[in-house]
Amino acid sequence: MTKKVVIKDMKGLHASLSAEIVRCASQYTADIYLHYGKNVIDIKSILGLLSLAIPQGVEVELEANGQDAELALNDIARVLGN
Repeated sequence: MTKKVVIKDMKGLHASLSAEIVRCASQYTADIYLHYGKNVIDIKSILGLLSLAIPQGVEVELEANGQDAELALNDIARVLGN
């Protein structure tokens, strides 16, 4: 299952937003990935998220596999402001 979202925070995907995403994603058993360009990062890895340095306004794709995948995608999209 996939979902496209736009990074809306004015600072892009910064440290505190990344930490919030990891906390949110860690509540779910689904495997969750963020696709940005050619990069695919486990969204439960704060270092992985920070390494992407995604600016504001960029569309990324979230991918989740598992029993609670849909709930996870919707919750993470909410955190990102979508």
